[in-house]
Amino acid sequence: MRPWDTITAMEDIAHIAGHVLEHSVADTAYLIPFLFVTYLLMEWLEHKTAGRTQEAIRHAGAAGPVVGAFLGVVPQCGFSAVAATFYAGRVITLGTLFAVFLSTSDEMLPIFLAEQVPATTILSIMGAKVVIGMVMGFIVDAALRLARRDRQDLRIHELCERDNCGCHEDCAACESDPASVYGHHDDACHAHGDCHAHGHAHDHSHDHGWKGIAKSALVHTVQVGVFIFIITMALNAVLEVVGEDVLADFLGANPALSVLASALVGLIPNCAASVVITELYLGGILGAGAMLAGLLTSAGVGLLVLVRANRRWRQNVAIIALLYVTGVCWGLIANGLGVVF
Repeated sequence: MRPWDTITAMEDIAHIAGHVLEHSVADTAYLIPFLFVTYLLMEWLEHKTAGRTQEAIRHAGAAGPVVGAFLGVVPQCGFSAVAATFYAGRVITLGTLFAVFLSTSDEMLPIFLAEQVPATTILSIMGAKVVIGMVMGFIVDAALRLARRDRQDLRIHELCERDNCGCHEDCAACESDPASVYGHHDDACHAHGDCHAHGHAHDHSHDHGWKGIAKSALVHTVQVGVFIFIITMALNAVLEVVGEDVLADFLGANPALSVLASALVGLIPNCAASVVITELYLGGILGAGAMLAGLLTSAGVGLLVLVRANRRWRQNVAIIALLYVTGVCWGLIANGLGVVF
């Protein structure tokens, strides 16, 4: 290899690396506020009124898929990350998580708007995803109720314990010296048992308590943010080297299998998946069924957050598999009915 060829190759590598880093930072940065606010809320739920909160969650669970489907349709995948975190702490039901995942489309709406797609088409596709999200959310929750597996306790303390966020340090300090945490000796420490999964609530309304909540939320956010950044950078590197054209060829090569392939591509936790699926649909390469299948499974980084926060790997595999099957089934139904958006 000639010296200038080596220099050119190195420049190409540097350009690709810079491009990958730039996109990975951007993809991760906009999620940080979502994650921090989510963990703040979760810590407050865990420390403030755990017993009453759990009852409220159980009673509100029936309406969860409705709320989840409408929140999920908001552009970008921030709400899918929030939903995955809430589900890991059992703040929301599995049906609500599915409603959010199925209605989320990452980059679909911005691309449609940029391409000046008719408003009726955009609203039809978004409406279909919202309705499917609600329906599947209710079905999942109903199935869990029939199987008597719908009762769930908050598991936020497990996230704290696993990630060493500092909550348990406060617990130990409280037990040994309540004044160091709450500023006075009272019954607060006896109520602090919720950090140890005893199920009792305690009041963190004092300054030290809120500082502890913020510290814990910040630690969680940094840990999850680093995880998302590393995985996103790896995915962006692969997509940059392989090229999005390969994804396009993969989806358009065999129309008979386009629904299966599109749903599989949608599971890639990266915005490139929804971009390719949307562009191929607008280009006439993918039909309505294949497009719908791919965008239903395109939950973005919500899948990454789920895998990171919910350490029950068999459960995660089952959720992802059911998400894929759901996308494929509704895509095939759309094809069978001759649906055109």
